[in-house]
Amino acid sequence: MSREFLKRRVVVTGYGMITPLGKNTEETFSNAKQGLSGIDYITSFDTKGLPCQIGGQVQDRWLDEIRDPIAQRYYKFSARGLRLIRAATLEATEQAQTDKIAARERIGVSLGYHADNPTIEDLVFLHRFYNGNGSWDMKGLLQAGGYSYLNFLRRKPDVVTSMLSILSNCKGPNLSIVSACAAGSQAIGEACRMLQEGKADVMIAGGCDTTLNFIGFIGFVLIKALSERYTTPQKASRPFDRKRNGFVMSEGAGTIILEELEHARSRGVPIYGEILGYASSADAYRITDTHPKGLGAILAIRGALEDAGISFEDVDYINAHGTSTVQNDLTETVAIKEVFGERARSLPISSNKSMLGHTIGAAGAIECILTLAGMNQSTILPTINYEFPDPKCDLDYVPNTARTQEHRIAISNSFGFGGQNACLCIGKFDG
Repeated sequence: MSREFLKRRVVVTGYGMITPLGKNTEETFSNAKQGLSGIDYITSFDTKGLPCQIGGQVQDRWLDEIRDPIAQRYYKFSARGLRLIRAATLEATEQAQTDKIAARERIGVSLGYHADNPTIEDLVFLHRFYNGNGSWDMKGLLQAGGYSYLNFLRRKPDVVTSMLSILSNCKGPNLSIVSACAAGSQAIGEACRMLQEGKADVMIAGGCDTTLNFIGFIGFVLIKALSERYTTPQKASRPFDRKRNGFVMSEGAGTIILEELEHARSRGVPIYGEILGYASSADAYRITDTHPKGLGAILAIRGALEDAGISFEDVDYINAHGTSTVQNDLTETVAIKEVFGERARSLPISSNKSMLGHTIGAAGAIECILTLAGMNQSTILPTINYEFPDPKCDLDYVPNTARTQEHRIAISNSFGFGGQNACLCIGKFDG
């Protein structure tokens, strides 16, 4: 990348979300500031007999309240995933006034998303057309009342990204990122690259996840990644706490409007922050574990700081990946200590997942937005359920109560399943 492109600044002109804590950014942030939890018993599928029965669900009534006749006819192509990201995007694009931009070929889309899983009902229905001896009844599958071809489209990660570009009339670059928990942050970071390289003027970026159904859930149950010991659902997600025992799976969506600075200035729209730097890395270790010394995380954090052109001493706050698993929280703490040295002990660090659960592909986008909102309100959101200090996790995790504190530069960590890591360096806009 040329130095000229690297000088192009990427700013934020809008954002939106829908999460287990709220139907939009304001509601989610307000509830998080109060230390409320969006975790409860799962009602969207039967969890009887499972060792974990909780999750972070988006309320159906919030989606039903959205009047979106243009998108309504397209929901058959992508079901819940499109509805979630559409809700977040409507909030973001209205704030950024992107409908007033004439050059639609200069607006792109970059989305972290893993597609909708098949339902148990889908699988049972399909097997009605199989005789057990290697033969399928194709006539039955294809006739009226058979298995809908639309289910094929619902399982493709790129369909929601494509549909979002159609609904928002964006004809620029179109990226579909599938990288587990790092997907939302990588989608934002790669969108920044598009803007810095001059391939677009505006990017709609973010992530969504709707894998909170039986097929998506049971895999994490089988590998013992989910919390199985909790007094109440709201107490289950406890990042960095000594009694943490697994993450809580959730769904949600977050959208951020990224724009080249001079383009934003020419439109006269408000600017809510700036993406100063981005880096990604791989642990190259194991498919289910992070590196015990946090080597991939260290590479991503240092890379983001270098990309931003700042020192570790300039960082005021860390929005941690903080999943509430024994290994992740420990290795993230190790990585932070390695990068920040003694400064790590004076840095506020908090995990939004203590309140939201883990929204997987949406997590990085939602956490980036909450970091920006916190900067603009001089508020650092808390890590709730922090009751039993872990001597191995001995940093300032902003326990239980939000903190009023000005902070101008932050990093947001996203460390994905399989060792995929991303880090965003976020700044308060200075003009």
